[in-house]
Amino acid sequence: MMHSEPSQFLKNVLLFPRMLRQAGLPTSPEQTMAFVQGLALVDIGSREQVYHAARSLLVTRKEQLRLFETIFNRFWRVQQRGEWPDHGDWQSSKQRRPRQRPFNIVSYMAHKARAGDEEVEVVDKAGTFSSLEILQRKAFAEMSPEELEAVKRLMREMRWQVSLRQTRRHVAASRGRKMHLRRVLRAATKYGGVPLELAWQERKIKQRPLVVIADISGSMETYARIMLQFAYSVSHSLKDVECFVFGTRLTRVTGHLKLKNIDRAIGDAAREVLDWSGGTRIGESLRAFNRRWSRRVLRRGAVVLIISDGWERGDVELLESEMRYLQHRSHRIIWLNPLSGKEGYEPRVEGMAAALPYVDDFLPIHNLQSLTALSRRLASLGQHRSLRFHNATY
Repeated sequence: MMHSEPSQFLKNVLLFPRMLRQAGLPTSPEQTMAFVQGLALVDIGSREQVYHAARSLLVTRKEQLRLFETIFNRFWRVQQRGEWPDHGDWQSSKQRRPRQRPFNIVSYMAHKARAGDEEVEVVDKAGTFSSLEILQRKAFAEMSPEELEAVKRLMREMRWQVSLRQTRRHVAASRGRKMHLRRVLRAATKYGGVPLELAWQERKIKQRPLVVIADISGSMETYARIMLQFAYSVSHSLKDVECFVFGTRLTRVTGHLKLKNIDRAIGDAAREVLDWSGGTRIGESLRAFNRRWSRRVLRRGAVVLIISDGWERGDVELLESEMRYLQHRSHRIIWLNPLSGKEGYEPRVEGMAAALPYVDDFLPIHNLQSLTALSRRLASLGQHRSLRFHNATY
């Protein structure tokens, strides 16, 4: 029940939507008003009731839940301990010093975490050019261990889509071009053999399979682990994904990346690879894939992602012939090169030059922004493969 004089909790609760906005969750003024009004209908002393009221009114997307729960847990612990700065003092100080930056709740949370509370790092977006925006453009090779850890968390929350395809199988539909004769005849038996009810069917729509083949050789050592994290993110976002890595030989890591714990999954995958950071044999690795795995994993119009800088220490002619075979077996080949994001890059190395004629899309994969562009590209692939590859940099 609400009191005539608002409690300190109700004063401070107005800061909670602001905490969400500073952490990057889009909370509108209308949502904030609805949240405040909703608190009149719940027991504000009950953590569960306040949590569900906030979650239903302030969260609009599933991928926002993890960050929301982190901020709410901190908010509830702080208000229970009574550790908020005095609301009246804060307001009066703002009036005395109008140019002073207002109380930053995210910075306050970070300070409390450094004091000993275990907490997940929350990005402060209060500035005009936030650290997250900088992180989006920064190359993986230039990141510190702390920044790579933040990228790992962001990649884990990414949701991927691959374009759909029409299968040969038909399913019942409310309307369509093809009549469902079996259902029509079955219904006709109810009326003495006279077909009074029509039924339709259409082609079933399914996601295209996705195959990831990543280079973890010595020349790709800087990017190898982040590429495994990318493969993990894709594997947990899509249903039909196969993942392989190669250096001098090909290794299937699909099963390892299915584990829920990302650190364990990547660690198991890395231990499975015998030639980590060794030489590069792209042609021989693709030949092993084509002979052993292509008929199994390239069925139903698969999209193939090859992640490599194109440095080939083996037979370039073998690489060309295996790329030609792979192109005929797959719906589309997308080559992701971390070096192509650098200004002035040209694919002059022999391996890359030999593979390009059989590539549909040649894209960079050097920062978070390039991953976002790749996500849009995968979701927008058409029913038919392109006649020429698209060269793009970001």
